[in-house]
Amino acid sequence: MTEPQIPLLTPINLLTGFLGSGKTTLLARLLADPALSDAAVLINEFGEVGLDHHLVERIDDTMVLLQSGCLCCTVRGELADAIKDLHSKRERGLVPPFRRIVVESTGLADPFPVLSTIKSDPVLRHHFRPGNVITTVDAVNGLGQLGTYVESNRQAAVADRLVVTKADLALPADVARLVEKLRNINPDAPLLMATDLSFAVAELVDENLGLRAAALQSTSGFYCEAPVQLATAEGSVHQSAVTSFVMTVERAIDWTAFGLWLTMLLNRHGEKVLRVKGILNIAGEERPVAIHGVQHLVRTPVHMERWPDEDRRSRIVFIVDGLDVELLKRSFEAFALDRSSVEDAAVPKRSLQERQSSS
Repeated sequence: MTEPQIPLLTPINLLTGFLGSGKTTLLARLLADPALSDAAVLINEFGEVGLDHHLVERIDDTMVLLQSGCLCCTVRGELADAIKDLHSKRERGLVPPFRRIVVESTGLADPFPVLSTIKSDPVLRHHFRPGNVITTVDAVNGLGQLGTYVESNRQAAVADRLVVTKADLALPADVARLVEKLRNINPDAPLLMATDLSFAVAELVDENLGLRAAALQSTSGFYCEAPVQLATAEGSVHQSAVTSFVMTVERAIDWTAFGLWLTMLLNRHGEKVLRVKGILNIAGEERPVAIHGVQHLVRTPVHMERWPDEDRRSRIVFIVDGLDVELLKRSFEAFALDRSSVEDAAVPKRSLQERQSSS
């Protein structure tokens, strides 16, 4: 049997969720699933997950190999050091050639420092890249947590996959209200019910960006104008509220100007831009371009195959924490809109690929 090919940049998936939301239970399912048999998992403590019946071999005092082939490690000290240690052992053939890393965060953790670790460390960013963020939300207590704790909202906002747990223990009406709340915070992330018979662990790490971009065209994905008001346990409203809003742009967008605008925005306010995602009508491009970013991290833009209908307007969804929405809109209009069609329509435009390759 041939060994699995290690990708050029190994994806790092983040498993997050509030206290008691079912991360440990979901992690146990991940560890037992063949889809994750070529993964390394960084967890806080082995004992929390109950790995005794899965254990095959203890490699050292922080690392065990499971029957499924999954490699599990405890995080002691800095996350960056733990990932580098894994990478070093893989390069020297001391551990199986894992093809992804799954990091389980603590229940009160802000997910962004974990994500930014990859970008900020010069060694890591040459060998690893961010993968899907998976967030668990408790159907019994989730509504109260989302209404009280900023961390819970940020965990939901950053998710590429939302997993609702304990739905079998909650009233259907409460589950429906929770789903509505999650859709308000993060309107386009696939939402999965952990109790469904059709629930598939492999879907959590699947990164079909083209499919995700197409999903952004759905009506529900863009109806997120209502602000999300966060209340403290005492009932007062947080001054910095998580807000979802959409910008619908009639004119074509200048790709170079848009890139400069987004770079300046994230450099100045990246910690407050929980997510930016959208479909752009780029000047000189026939096909729509999908963008997707989390805080300071922006993924490579994806060319979609086609526009789904006759609507060629750009639509960009922002999920922000405490930013002035009107100021953000005005800065976008000042920087990013294409003016060449008005100033000089005869000048030929280079394609997005040509502009990317020359930059």
